[in-house]
Amino acid sequence: MPILPGLVRYDEVYLQKAINHAIRFTVEQTRRAYVAPARHFASSNTSTNLLPMGARLRLKANYDISTFPAPAQVILKALKKYGMIVADNGGNLYISGTADSRWGDDALDTLKRVGNTDFEVVAMGAPTTK
Repeated sequence: MPILPGLVRYDEVYLQKAINHAIRFTVEQTRRAYVAPARHFASSNTSTNLLPMGARLRLKANYDISTFPAPAQVILKALKKYGMIVADNGGNLYISGTADSRWGDDALDTLKRVGNTDFEVVAMGAPTTK
């Protein structure tokens, strides 16, 4: 999967105040499988308890984002509408953004309060395993 289209960009969060696309993210372990839009797997683990590459998760509609700072709310609104796509193995629920010295780390750190049970898996096709 291409990296750039799924990154969170500073101008989206702070200037446009809207993200109009799914966001790429990583999980610690994935399944030896993938679903569109992914085209590869990156694991030898065949457990169906793990997500395949390309799986899309969406923040539950009833998740309260009102206590988050405005920049975090922009990201959380996008996660409710467009969701996020498993794009790589890495930190658990790690959202990637473009490199920009203007990012406000304090506001973005509040996203760590969102846990894996706050998301739902969006329906996906049968995973490819070969």
